[in-house]
Amino acid sequence: MWDYSEKVKDYFFNPKNAGVLGEANAVGEVGAISCGDALKLMLKVDSETEVIHDARFQTFGCGSAIASSSALTELIIGKTLGEAVSITNQDIADFLGGLPPEKMHCSVMGYEALQAAIANFRGEEWRDDHEERALLCKCFGVDEGMIERAIRMNKLTSIEQITDYTKAGGGCLTCFDRLEDLLAKVNSELVAEGFLAEHEAYRIGVASAADIKAKAKARKETEDAAPAPASPLAPTSPLPPPSAGMTNLKKIRLIEEAIEELRPYLKKDGGDCELVDVDGNNVMVNLKGACMGCQMASVTISGIQERLIAKLGVPIRIVPVKSNAH
Repeated sequence: MWDYSEKVKDYFFNPKNAGVLGEANAVGEVGAISCGDALKLMLKVDSETEVIHDARFQTFGCGSAIASSSALTELIIGKTLGEAVSITNQDIADFLGGLPPEKMHCSVMGYEALQAAIANFRGEEWRDDHEERALLCKCFGVDEGMIERAIRMNKLTSIEQITDYTKAGGGCLTCFDRLEDLLAKVNSELVAEGFLAEHEAYRIGVASAADIKAKAKARKETEDAAPAPASPLAPTSPLPPPSAGMTNLKKIRLIEEAIEELRPYLKKDGGDCELVDVDGNNVMVNLKGACMGCQMASVTISGIQERLIAKLGVPIRIVPVKSNAH
């Protein structure tokens, strides 16, 4: 299980600057929901001084994606575009007290969205296209430009690091040969430029797709076997064992209890949530009030899902639906 800093947890459960910015004059959008992560960054920039007076975000992704997006807005408000453009994905991670290596792609997504928003304000084109010819990893829709930027900025030297920072190679790995060629090429350039020691540079043939898949499988098994970390909304009572012998009635009651425990937090922010139905490990809920907004919905769903997984001890998927009740 990943080790999250207290600041990551805080920025996930209490995100700053989430939502739509109606007066935005600079917008950057990266990722795609179909690929698992997407971020829309909106800025209000003074046209004369180029100072960022406000920033908001909408994101679809995990808790680290929400925390990274929120941290980014805190970092850039009050800065000029000239100052903000130099912010790196590592700055975002450092602001949060660090991110697990497997979640660094969330900070990279924030960096890419910021660059796209600045380019949008200046009437320039930001190269984040997802045309077929530009894609290197089709599983996650990651193009060659994003991978090369991540390698250069973070001095990556392995295929596993590329996956951690961009998600590329985290699926079928049919892109392995192209990833390997690009990594070796950029590392060679970094060595020539004096930014990387020659012995650190990646060399083709050092790794294999089979080895990487085996390592990923072993890592996942280790993570699945590890106890869940405590979080602001995690239950304080001991976790029940996995629900191998749990009846449907008991499962539903535990789900109802978890949602009832969360409702005060949601109501405090002008929202609410009610249980609609349970189908296996799919839990249908109806979000109300402030929770219905795109950004708050993703925050709420992630929080409820984490709470239920901790309470039941089994994977749970939250599905937002409309209630038939009038």
